[in-house]
Amino acid sequence: MREKLGFLVCVWFLLCGSCMGRFVVEKNSLKVTSPDSLKDVYECAIGNFGVPQYGGTLVGAVIYPKVDQKACKSFSDVDVSFKAKPGGLPIFLLVDRGDCFFTLKAWNAQNAGAAAVLVADDRVEPLITMDTPEEDDARADYLQNITIPSALITKALGDNIKKALSSGEMVNINLDWRESLPHPDERVEYEFWTNSNDECGPKCESQIEFVKNFKGVAQILEQKGYTQFTPHYITWYCPEAFILSKQCKSQCINHGRYCAPDPDQDFSKGYEGKDVVVQNLRQACVYKVANESKRPWLWWDYVTDFAIRCPMKEKKYNKECADQVIQSLGIDLKEIDKCIGDPDADVDNPVLKDEQEAQIGKGSRGDVTILPTLVINNRQYRGKLDKGAVLKAICSGFEETTEPAVCLAQDVETNECFVNNGGCWQDKAANITACKDTFRGRLCECPVVQGVKFVGDGYTHCEASGSLRCEINYGGCWKKTQDGKTYSACVDDHTKGCKCPPGFKGDGVKSCEDVDECKEKSACQCPECKCKNTWGSYECSCSGNLLYMREHDTCIGKDTKTEFSWGFVWVIILGLAAAGLGGYAVYKYRIRRYMDSEIRAIMAQYMPLDNQGEVPNMAHGNV
Repeated sequence: MREKLGFLVCVWFLLCGSCMGRFVVEKNSLKVTSPDSLKDVYECAIGNFGVPQYGGTLVGAVIYPKVDQKACKSFSDVDVSFKAKPGGLPIFLLVDRGDCFFTLKAWNAQNAGAAAVLVADDRVEPLITMDTPEEDDARADYLQNITIPSALITKALGDNIKKALSSGEMVNINLDWRESLPHPDERVEYEFWTNSNDECGPKCESQIEFVKNFKGVAQILEQKGYTQFTPHYITWYCPEAFILSKQCKSQCINHGRYCAPDPDQDFSKGYEGKDVVVQNLRQACVYKVANESKRPWLWWDYVTDFAIRCPMKEKKYNKECADQVIQSLGIDLKEIDKCIGDPDADVDNPVLKDEQEAQIGKGSRGDVTILPTLVINNRQYRGKLDKGAVLKAICSGFEETTEPAVCLAQDVETNECFVNNGGCWQDKAANITACKDTFRGRLCECPVVQGVKFVGDGYTHCEASGSLRCEINYGGCWKKTQDGKTYSACVDDHTKGCKCPPGFKGDGVKSCEDVDECKEKSACQCPECKCKNTWGSYECSCSGNLLYMREHDTCIGKDTKTEFSWGFVWVIILGLAAAGLGGYAVYKYRIRRYMDSEIRAIMAQYMPLDNQGEVPNMAHGNV
């Protein structure tokens, strides 16, 4: 009974938050081009599923099926196909409202080959928004696979189209989404109304998947100034008469001012609504602090990592896990805590107060009552929460010719690992990181370097493993160089782990201390031994005329024959040296004699020697 009462109170909160507001049905243009009797421009309501062609148009011919006119069963059961023939116009399938979910009608039409589905209302009323089923009835296996656009048309228009078709006339329609979103200038402002709760079924799963997939594109657009993004969170207040009730206390913070439904609708176990409110507030504060530091795109990193690292099902949906994610992204944790304030205090929280005021629609936007909701240029986006579909909608919000290149190409990519290493593990000494840049953003995944595989969570820890791990930064183990020697605790024959080498003791990771073998008497212990400790080893000598044998840790006498033989060797060496010097002296003397004789022979050819007579001078003249 209490659980039912709590559920009713939760629903009552929702009604209190929205009944005073105004829900706006987002529409696109429907132009009938034939027959002449129906030529005109009509309005139709965009379905909140499938992929509307924002910024474009789609022309097709209308068919109203003869069987299964509400499209609640598969058309393959009756062997009917609406796939357009080569050269023909795409087929718009007209179906009646009722008996099954709007999404099932669209799914059956898509499987039968239709390019779009038009749902004719079965009552005279203003147009409404066709939404996806509630959590209990949702089937993610087909909801996320609907790719055709859908629209709800009035009963009057539906009846007129059926009448024209029954008369044999061809009805052609142009669906136009070019003006569905305003496109005033070169920057698009968009908001994402979301929730940190990850236990609400397919809708929660789809929005988490969207954030992961759209993150890279969103960050590129934001960093280059093409867009201004703002996340928002819906909260409700507890009526004053129920503030002291168990339900309000478990679902609200700040004395009933800000509330959220219990994640699993069970007040006796699991997380409570107030836990969701606090995490919503923390995400809003992350955006606020990051935006003040000119890095608003970090919100996408935080929300993605929080969803991966801190899920409810693993009991990690708490402050401790959230703080680890915040610190890994380099965001000021003290500023976040200051922004959150005291959830138990009987005071307003400025951030959540602004969020409640923002829920009320202004201008053409209308109130936000559907989660998740995307608002682009103050208009609520309708359709599948898909990266490609949302990107196209955002691109349609730019003034013509001012679109960024991303709107004209598919290769959108930002290297998030350049900033704070993407919040992933990193070994700066070895220049190794677990941050892997991807098209969708980045992954924190332990790498493979030079054939060495690292294992760990990728965020806070990665450790080399395998036989070659010691070649990469010594396998992350202890390493030190001293006195010209280098020792490491990495052992090649171990696939992982560290072990101090012989002569050291410690954990092998952070430290290995030298073992004093002399002090611990683990070596050099024979009676004649003299021990001296060294870093990583020891030196042992023997007293007297003894020789130390390390293998046996003992001293032995020296062999005299060995001494004689070594003396004989030295005599031979000295003799050979003396002979070599004598030979060299003789060689130098003979060379000198030879050179002297050659010089004298040369001089004799050009200069008179002492034993040659002089030739007398001859005088010429008169006597």
